[in-house]
Amino acid sequence: MAIDVTAAPRRIARPVRRVVDGPAPAQRAAVMVLLALVLITSTALQMWPQHMSYAPFVPIVVAAGLFLHAVQMYTVFAASGAALVLTASSAHGNPTTSPTLLAALAVVMLLLVAVDRRRANLGMSPAAGATMLVDLRDRLRELGRIPTDLPQGWHAESSIQPAFGDAFSGDFLVSNRSSADHLEMALVDVSGKGLQAGTRSLMLSSAFASLLGATEPSRFLPAANSYLLRQGWPEGFATAVHVSLDLQTGAYDVGSAGHPAALHYQSASDRWAPVDGADGVLLGVLDPDCAQFARSHGCLERGDALLLYTDGVIETHDMDLTEGVTRMLGAADRAVADGDGAADRICAAALAGENDDRAVVLVWRD
Repeated sequence: MAIDVTAAPRRIARPVRRVVDGPAPAQRAAVMVLLALVLITSTALQMWPQHMSYAPFVPIVVAAGLFLHAVQMYTVFAASGAALVLTASSAHGNPTTSPTLLAALAVVMLLLVAVDRRRANLGMSPAAGATMLVDLRDRLRELGRIPTDLPQGWHAESSIQPAFGDAFSGDFLVSNRSSADHLEMALVDVSGKGLQAGTRSLMLSSAFASLLGATEPSRFLPAANSYLLRQGWPEGFATAVHVSLDLQTGAYDVGSAGHPAALHYQSASDRWAPVDGADGVLLGVLDPDCAQFARSHGCLERGDALLLYTDGVIETHDMDLTEGVTRMLGAADRAVADGDGAADRICAAALAGENDDRAVVLVWRD
């Protein structure tokens, strides 16, 4: 059957234009409410000038600037400006109509217009942009969620705490259980902190998650390095530790890219030991032909644990790294003994406190 390819775009374009060009019902309702408030405020000012002030106009214009698209925002601003002029001209000496107050309201409008011009390239309101960021943040957390249906005797937890209580962190985790007996995880620390590092984490997490299970464990870090190099970010490097774990035998192998060493708790000797030999350069620094990522092998016996963490857990400006690791392991001993919530408790004991992103992944076997 022949298909008219020239007609299809026209049929698709019409509903899209209605969605983009026409205000959504929520926008129309918000405009009507704000215009009604402008009318009520201006009427009250004219009827009871000695008992009313221009203060109600401030939340009206701020709400319009924060939640409305450009055309609707300017409509509310124009109505507010007209109401200000009319009421001020008929106030007859009312002290609430001082030029300073009117000028302040005008400055608020101008600032909101400037903000609107900056967001115009996005084609969305701040509320929509915030919703998108929240969705992306939740997606990042979902990618890092360790499966809860691990075989009997296995437990795993993770905790990621952004610096200063921000919503976004430069540390992120991606995990994948490609089969019933195979678990892969990669803990990544992107350069920087706060929103800039957080946006890079959002971009990298999906790419790195797609590599887990799709490449051999030995190829994960080289592939991640190549991807980061292609982004061409200035100072866009990252550290990472990658673990591939056999949930049937406990055998694991670890690779590192400039990341703090993973730690293996050996129940037979009741001590934590670094996983030596898993060395590699930072991601995003050297060309693929030059970057080498050695891997180390081990086995989690019953009662053993494996601890992954980022530098924010052990680093501080006024203490040696050895002291930081010792402090973390003390918290890890107590946290593992207490059971659930161990990763959160280790993060809470971090030396950097709220000043740096912190992330902990703990896997243990009964």
